[in-house]
Amino acid sequence: MSTPGTQATADVAARIEQLRKAFGGKLAIFGHHYQHDDVIRHTDISGDSLELSRRVPGLTAEHIVFCGVYFMAESAAILANESQEVHIPDVEASCVMSDMAPEAVVEAVMQRFAGSGRRIVPLTYVNSSAAVKAVVGAHGGTVCTSANADKMLQWCLDQGDAVLFLPDKHLAFNTADKLGISHAKRHVLNIRGRGRELDLDAAAKAELLVWPGMCVIHHRFKPAHVEAARAADANALVVVHPECSPEVVGLADATGSTSFIINYVADAPEGATIYIGTEINLVDRLAKRYAGTKTIKPLCVSGCANMAKITEAKLAVLLERLAEGTAEPVRVPEDIRKPALLALERMLEVGSR
Repeated sequence: MSTPGTQATADVAARIEQLRKAFGGKLAIFGHHYQHDDVIRHTDISGDSLELSRRVPGLTAEHIVFCGVYFMAESAAILANESQEVHIPDVEASCVMSDMAPEAVVEAVMQRFAGSGRRIVPLTYVNSSAAVKAVVGAHGGTVCTSANADKMLQWCLDQGDAVLFLPDKHLAFNTADKLGISHAKRHVLNIRGRGRELDLDAAAKAELLVWPGMCVIHHRFKPAHVEAARAADANALVVVHPECSPEVVGLADATGSTSFIINYVADAPEGATIYIGTEINLVDRLAKRYAGTKTIKPLCVSGCANMAKITEAKLAVLLERLAEGTAEPVRVPEDIRKPALLALERMLEVGSR
């Protein structure tokens, strides 16, 4: 006999599927890998930020529902065509890392560098607002994801004298390590006072200018967690996301995007024990998928509270509103959309080579 809570969940799930069937090809539901299984099971397309960005252009659905955080829905709205609307089940699902790079501060920092005589090319991680992407696009820069950060950083280095990488310092350092950029050529910016405290002399000697932001979910992983995993099982494999600190990445067996991690686990031999350093929903999903053949464990339990704001119940409410015609789409003003689109299109074009 089912409990009332179980029955309520089943009713919500059934209603979502009923609405999906009614919309047919007019609806596409996207879900990021960090979403809970209760949400992912209703998605048409799941993936990491790069995969989801690639799937928007050419999509024929009139309604795109994005189950992720707000900057992802903004990116989808920028890439969507004029006849499409993008929606998110909770507009309060923000991103702490994205909030660490306010548009006004990014623009102020770029203006401080404008008189240096050097061409500073901005490169923003996709975990940034549409307004920041617009600043980056207007200054000739582009966007990257954790899956293509090395390719996009190299492209930016080829375009100018130095690159401003924002907002994630860990991804910047790990990508610089991958490309062989020496520590002497890196400089972490002091962005206090809207850039008034920048050390322009130190910046002038660097080719990689690093914004001091980070992902709080991945910053929780420490070297001690890797050491504990090794102590528990000397043969265990450790794979982590490149938003983790360079110290953690340096101790791991492998590092890469969420899609990389999924493939790494798939390719591991049967019987392997694998510790994963990323958001817990993905780790739990992989543990269930390989139960009985591989042992999947979290390096430590680290969940994203903002991703968790998207729930099955909120998805159902949004679909009801879409059916009624009362849902409010994600709107990106045209003066922001156009330069932000330039930045995203540069990434998609370079990434397809």
